[in-house]
Amino acid sequence: MDEMDLTAAESKATYQEIQEWVQEKYRFHVTHLNIAQVKRKHGIIERENYNKPKSEDSRQPGCPEEKEQAIEEALKHFQMII
Repeated sequence: MDEMDLTAAESKATYQEIQEWVQEKYRFHVTHLNIAQVKRKHGIIERENYNKPKSEDSRQPGCPEEKEQAIEEALKHFQMII
């Protein structure tokens, strides 16, 4: 991947770093899907997903409130959101 494809916010922490931070601080696991949903909510644009569902009406599970708050704290910790 070209370095120019990343925004300043996206280059600050990897999904793995966010997962480890949440695990250490809150003692539960968050998935990549949970992280992506919270990042999307805060306007952190991700690249196009190549693994799209075949059906237009397929549903994804929502991120539980406690996990959303923990991920938001992680994003603040890594200075990806204010």
